[in-house]
Amino acid sequence: MSEQTLVIATRNSGKLIELCELLSDLPFTLRDLNSFPLIESVEEAGETFAENASVKARAYAQQTQFITLADDSGLEVSALGGAPGVRSARYAGDGASDAQRTNKLLAELSRQSSGDRRARFVSAVAIANPAGLILSVSIGVCEGRIANAPRGQNGFGYDPVFIPNGYDKSFGELSAEVKNEISHRARALKGTLNFLRSLTAASGDG
Repeated sequence: MSEQTLVIATRNSGKLIELCELLSDLPFTLRDLNSFPLIESVEEAGETFAENASVKARAYAQQTQFITLADDSGLEVSALGGAPGVRSARYAGDGASDAQRTNKLLAELSRQSSGDRRARFVSAVAIANPAGLILSVSIGVCEGRIANAPRGQNGFGYDPVFIPNGYDKSFGELSAEVKNEISHRARALKGTLNFLRSLTAASGDG
């Protein structure tokens, strides 16, 4: 039986590497959006991570005509009222680098008098079929705190300033193996992995 194709709805190289590692044991041929240069980008205008993930999964599944996995994730900082939240990727403006977004976050947090550095990463993972039907949505959360300065070179995004609870190292310092056990994205994918396995099992029944 030939492998099914699963489209990973991202062009973010860091996210793509992480997702491919987490999905590596599934019997799917993984393709990202760079494999489909003519498809139209999807605006992420939802108010929640689940809304954005679902919108992306549905739109890209319909355009590519393959089962599509879309992730929307971000950082919620308690002292900033949950910001940057769903605007995590655009926190310092469109086209800003990871370092610029991180520096803005640290600057905003330094102006808060509470001293509260609690934060959490949230990930929503949605699966859609080529008809645009949402088949699965899973949410994962990783609680932690914001470091005083970036630490480590691993990961991407806000990883160098996020220290998960139970650890004294940031995501930027932890190995990919450790991060992939505890991260918000890994937790969201746990339910998704079971669903994808059921899809492949069902396709092989006949």
